[in-house]
Amino acid sequence: MKENYKSGFATLIGRPNVGKSTLMNYLIGQKIAITSNKPQTTRNRIQTVLTTDEGQIVFVDTPGIHKAKNKLGEYMVHIAERSLNEVDVVLWLVEPTTFIGGGERHIIDQLRKVKTPVILVINKIDMVKKEEILPSIDVYRREYDFAEIVPVSARTGDNTDELIKVILKYLPYGPQFYDEDTVTDQPERQIVAELIREKALHCLNEEIPHGIAVAIDRMKMERKVMHIDATIICERDSHKGIIIGKQGSMLKKIGSTARYEIEKMLDCKVNLKLWVKVQKNWRDSDYMMKNFGYREDES
Repeated sequence: MKENYKSGFATLIGRPNVGKSTLMNYLIGQKIAITSNKPQTTRNRIQTVLTTDEGQIVFVDTPGIHKAKNKLGEYMVHIAERSLNEVDVVLWLVEPTTFIGGGERHIIDQLRKVKTPVILVINKIDMVKKEEILPSIDVYRREYDFAEIVPVSARTGDNTDELIKVILKYLPYGPQFYDEDTVTDQPERQIVAELIREKALHCLNEEIPHGIAVAIDRMKMERKVMHIDATIICERDSHKGIIIGKQGSMLKKIGSTARYEIEKMLDCKVNLKLWVKVQKNWRDSDYMMKNFGYREDES
């Protein structure tokens, strides 16, 4: 190991939909966190690992910081806020705008409570003219004393190399936490469940609110084929009908798009079977939340 090698933890925070998962997937070069145009897509902390010649960055992607409305919301907010103090550097993703809304002010209030250096990452610079970025930097600079401000585009990768250099600057010197070929600590079953949930959100579009979860009932390799049985859990009978669709058409669509992504990830043939089940108010039940994988770390 080189003497001046760095390794540490960086967390991505920001309001829902600012592109945290898209940015992490771009930096890692692999699809780990699910992306969707719906808020609160990322429910658990996802650790991904970027290893370069200069250092190793372990990214902790957190649920968006927002005001909680139910037990699931409280869990997500708690996880996000706790992670701010446990990392070496915080990346706060915002959009290039000169308007700082209530959601951003809530995040600034949280950041004032932590001692961790904060890098402001202005994302989606590909969506605005270059001259619109500077006013945005100015507005945010007046609100908080950022360690650095880096404009990027998570979609095109513009200026992401610079962001990696800036992150490494704030990490301590030390050996790698993970092997060079590690990209995530997420168990395969969890990633598969998240991929199915992502495809369900995409296919269902605006029809179903956020009350869906996915449970993997069986995942077994037999004769070079991965057999996966999974259940999509929703909160209402009317949602169940929408998820299944006319003569099962929607469920087939979700299944085939999810299977394609899972095959790419696992690099093998996949036989995916999906069921739909109603569990009323699962987002307000501690027991059911734990059942669907939303557990706090024991530490």
